[in-house]
Amino acid sequence: MAQKLKIGIVGYPTYGGSGVVATELGKALADKGHEIHFITYSQPVRLGAMKKNIRYHEVNVSDYPLFLYPPYELVLASKMVDVVKYEKLDLLHVHYAIPHASAAITAKQVLADEGINLPVITTLHGTDITLLGKDASFEPVISFAINKSDAVTAVSQSLRLDTYKLFGINREIEVIPNFINIEKLDFPNKEETRKEYAPNGEKILVHISNFRPVKRVLDVVEIFARVRAEMPAKLLFVGDGPDRTKAEALCRELKICDDVIFLGSVKNPTEALSVADLFLLPSESESFGLAALEAMACEVPVISTNTGGLPEVNRHGVTGMMSHVGDVEDMAKNAKYLLSDETRLAKFKLKARERAIEFSIDKILPQYEALYNSVLEIV
Repeated sequence: MAQKLKIGIVGYPTYGGSGVVATELGKALADKGHEIHFITYSQPVRLGAMKKNIRYHEVNVSDYPLFLYPPYELVLASKMVDVVKYEKLDLLHVHYAIPHASAAITAKQVLADEGINLPVITTLHGTDITLLGKDASFEPVISFAINKSDAVTAVSQSLRLDTYKLFGINREIEVIPNFINIEKLDFPNKEETRKEYAPNGEKILVHISNFRPVKRVLDVVEIFARVRAEMPAKLLFVGDGPDRTKAEALCRELKICDDVIFLGSVKNPTEALSVADLFLLPSESESFGLAALEAMACEVPVISTNTGGLPEVNRHGVTGMMSHVGDVEDMAKNAKYLLSDETRLAKFKLKARERAIEFSIDKILPQYEALYNSVLEIV
């Protein structure tokens, strides 16, 4: 793409999937010469050190005695207006419907009164639709923000269909899947690290999440207990959240604590994947399954549920195995099926990596650039 753009990117700065995708997208665009302006309440955790073509604008919310809760959405909209005007941005790309898309539409309307036409692209990631969509009080605002955006994308076909089902949407939603940077997922000293966690050659299973109920971490424990009963194995838990205490208690109840390691929130969770044999993702809902994709990129087959966008990533019998939500017996059976045959496991590992390459950032980035161009041509 010859034209170099000034792009504002708004998203959550956390380790969550939407924040990771927004940050990695901005970094990749900056590498191609675009000027990227991140607008959020703290520096994105995946942003790293200072980098050419990247600027960061912090949204500071003060305490107002008249408000029970700080008015982040209004302050964010004002910050967007300020950055667009004085940095002369070409467009805003916001990730997550609430509050980012709604704030962006407010900023768009404010700027229009000043004669500035600001294109807004909204990317839907998952819980902004599947969770908030179940709360009727959010429906009018989310529908309005989506319909008033100049372009809308969803990270999976499943999420696209959910959006149409849950909201009053009268515009086209384009599917642009999540992506990964394959080149950054190779780690040195794999064998040394593996020996640290599995000194006697045990199989290593990994789960990475925010430990919220939707991730069903207790199912992870149940699956592992069944696998460990038939073969030497270790389980690495990466992340933290509300259900960690329950998972730890279940491990004690099942007397498997010696073989379960809770690593907590780590800076680079994919390092654990580099030594894994299987990735467990028994989620109740996944709009895409970025964690599964990262596992596959590290040559780790995935044992997952068949919900949401997971079937668009994990191919049953090829890159891993899928089961119905809550069927821990079937997931354990599938895990043992893969782990019990080295030749079979090696084949699945190879296919997992091949599938992940299809979602490499160099394949997905041009889709976003084409979308930016099409929106700018319209306006």
